[in-house]
Amino acid sequence: MSYEEKLNALGLELPEAPKPVATYVPAVKAGNLLFLSGVLPMRNGQLAVVGKLGREVSLADGVEAAKLAMLNALAIAKQELGSLDRITRVVKVVGHVASAEGFTDQPQVLNGASDLLVAIFGEAGRHARVATGAAELPRRAAVEIEVILAVS
Repeated sequence: MSYEEKLNALGLELPEAPKPVATYVPAVKAGNLLFLSGVLPMRNGQLAVVGKLGREVSLADGVEAAKLAMLNALAIAKQELGSLDRITRVVKVVGHVASAEGFTDQPQVLNGASDLLVAIFGEAGRHARVATGAAELPRRAAVEIEVILAVS
């Protein structure tokens, strides 16, 4: 089963790959690594989850924001590679969570993205990770994710 078929079996589909909002490219391939720029939780060209975890955004909504940001990241990877099947390993995920003072559940928020990767890629989806709190993120996004993928 291809990774895209696996996505469909999970009842998910990739959104249209988001366009950069400033002076950068969405991804850079260096050798067998694909480095993705920071990706926000976009839906139909709009930010789907804005605000800070622990204030305007619930933990459950933060988990969904991380999952949505990862779906957008995978859409960028597919755009760059032609197929998700060229991904041989998820190497690292860095997640930034807009956090109100005292909010410390960043790892649980990022599990929305990490659990999705394991569901799609199995063992190859297990990755190194950083989950950090941020005072502010671009456009008031609740979550921003960057990803490094090994590719064929």
